[in-house]
Amino acid sequence: MSLSSRLVATAVAGAFALGFAAAPAAAKCTRLGFSVNDYGKDGPTKDAKALLDKYIADWAKSKNIAKYTTGKKTVNCELFLDVGVFDEHTCRAEASVCWGEGAEAEAEKTAAKSDEKPKPAKKKAKKEE
Repeated sequence: MSLSSRLVATAVAGAFALGFAAAPAAAKCTRLGFSVNDYGKDGPTKDAKALLDKYIADWAKSKNIAKYTTGKKTVNCELFLDVGVFDEHTCRAEASVCWGEGAEAEAEKTAAKSDEKPKPAKKKAKKEE
């Protein structure tokens, strides 16, 4: 076998071996949320956070994800019903959930992006009757 043939064979074998080398799995992330509607504001805020944790655990179990990282939770509440003495709020808790290698770093990155507050929707003008 000539020198050039051996170099080509070695290069092909090396490329072939690299193609089968185990590359580390990249972290995957998704954003999950849970909404609660109840009287007051503190109650639905706490409930939304607690139920989000339970939902994330159930979701991960259903996807056969044993190890995951939850990013910073955010809670947004909107007034649903204002009846003088008591108010009813709808609160939505959200968090990024990452799994796979590098999940912790990815969860922090995703949480930082989610801290940017979305622009509020424009309100439609009421029709005069």
